[in-house]
Amino acid sequence: MKISMNYINNSDVKLVGFQKKFKQIALLALEKNKLNGFFDFSVTIVDDKVIHEYNKQYRSIDRPTDVLSFAFNDFDDGIVNEEINSLGDIIISIETCKRQAKEYGHSLTRELCFLFTHGFLHLLGYDHMNEKDEKKMFSLQDEILNELNILR
Repeated sequence: MKISMNYINNSDVKLVGFQKKFKQIALLALEKNKLNGFFDFSVTIVDDKVIHEYNKQYRSIDRPTDVLSFAFNDFDDGIVNEEINSLGDIIISIETCKRQAKEYGHSLTRELCFLFTHGFLHLLGYDHMNEKDEKKMFSLQDEILNELNILR
């Protein structure tokens, strides 16, 4: 299995080493879902103003949020049979990420990796619209982060 990640930091915050961590998370998530092939996705780090606009435009929610995912495909439709699997885009607000890390009492690294993992699982078709799906998704998030020693 191979991945290609387009990483863009459009924030004023210098982030070092996160591309490697995001790739590790993505590879482990794909492995745990028994997915093979070549997978392509993008991650963009923005500020609250930018994510607020995305949230307003695409979700009709007039406030910033921490992470948004825009999945290109539905895995139930056999996406993994294609040569290149373009998964979609993840957008993370670094400002909200920093506030939440402080609020939850853990590092910026933990919070940013958590938000990436959450967003990536959405690209793989996970959701948390009901209790059963939420439990499954959140359990996998914790499993991935724990295995990579990205702890609270």
